[in-house]
Amino acid sequence: MDTPPTATILIVEDEPKQLRYYAKTLRRYRIVSVSKASDALAAIEREKPDLILLDHILAGGERGAEFIPKLKAKSAHVPIIMISGTLDVPGQLAALQGAHSAHYFLEKPVDLDELDALVSKALAECGLGEAVRILRSLEDAEKIEKTDPERRFTERLARQHELINRFRDKPEPPNISALAREYNVDRRTIRRDLHDLIQRGQLEASWYPEWNQPDAD
Repeated sequence: MDTPPTATILIVEDEPKQLRYYAKTLRRYRIVSVSKASDALAAIEREKPDLILLDHILAGGERGAEFIPKLKAKSAHVPIIMISGTLDVPGQLAALQGAHSAHYFLEKPVDLDELDALVSKALAECGLGEAVRILRSLEDAEKIEKTDPERRFTERLARQHELINRFRDKPEPPNISALAREYNVDRRTIRRDLHDLIQRGQLEASWYPEWNQPDAD
């Protein structure tokens, strides 16, 4: 297999030249692009992105920073990288502060190597991974037992997050038996994890063609 499973990056950028630069740098990912933040709100529901790359000055006079709360309301777990060459320091801080904020800020002209590294970091550490850390912290604070349904749900999300990070960079198909032993679960559980990830668009269906077959051991 030549193409490994990949993440979906939603790029909100109205300058074609900038978009080409970003898309070329991030070519190992699936790229979806729109020129307006208002269009990104619909794209989130349609494309289920793993990360949003958001420019500030956009088509139609829109300002990307003003749309961050709306984007987070649509998909709170999706990390946002804000990009701007016009926001002053207070504006940059405002974009990065509070519950409805971006995770990172890059100033134009963007260093493309820095962009590539930051996207990799955000995919690995933010999003689903961040949600798992918050849930585990809440479970510990509330003294939820390991056998409780809430704890099992978190462990399933944690396992799926690890599977995403592992297979985004590996083109070979999964070894279901080895994964079941590693995570101390049955083969059916691993297959269901992969089914969920592919169904949500977080891994490519062509990478694991058996994803939609009935469970069997």
